[in-house]
Amino acid sequence: MQTLRSNFPLRLPDSVRRAAEAAAVEDGVSLNQFINVAVAEKTAALSGARMMAERAKRADRDAFDAVMARTGPEAPREGDETTDREPAAERDGAP
Repeated sequence: MQTLRSNFPLRLPDSVRRAAEAAAVEDGVSLNQFINVAVAEKTAALSGARMMAERAKRADRDAFDAVMARTGPEAPREGDETTDREPAAERDGAP
């Protein structure tokens, strides 16, 4: 698979450019590589946030509470104990 590349004129304030250059030197990479990684990280973070927001829309708190209320064959280990929680309907203000 071939990666398409393009040139993109980027205007940065001098202070941001200097900070990016210093960070690139610290990382031992070129400024171009540093900016590439920074843009890739940001776009991945935004994509991940969108995915999590979509998954959250499908969440079923009552089903979660039912799973969490199940008990296994062993008692919880020390420090893993839970406190009683309000049922979801009461907690969320549902009638």
